[in-house]
Amino acid sequence: MTNLFPAVQVLQHSDNKIELQLGISPDIVYFDGHFPQAPVLAGVTQLHWVAEYCKQYFPQLLDIVSVEVLKFQVMIRPHDSLTLLLELSGESTTQFSYFKQQQKVASGRLKWALKGNA
Repeated sequence: MTNLFPAVQVLQHSDNKIELQLGISPDIVYFDGHFPQAPVLAGVTQLHWVAEYCKQYFPQLLDIVSVEVLKFQVMIRPHDSLTLLLELSGESTTQFSYFKQQQKVASGRLKWALKGNA
């Protein structure tokens, strides 16, 4: 079986905020070839996970319209334990931050089309 996502534990959940604990397994397929001697989780994968979790926990969100203030500050490697914070502000904007031991490793803001408004 192909492993596409980390192990997830919900730490906190409300209508406009979700905090997830992510266990980054070395067998996640996105590490393959990126890079063989020192695997790193690509930024596009981090963004993909944010989009999928946003749609899971905020079901009114449909498609990403734009990505803003995107920053990747620290590399994510196999065996890392991360916290992902997703916050819905307004109807159609989410802000996200990945943390590793209270250090921000990536962040950004997504603007969304809403279901029923597409």
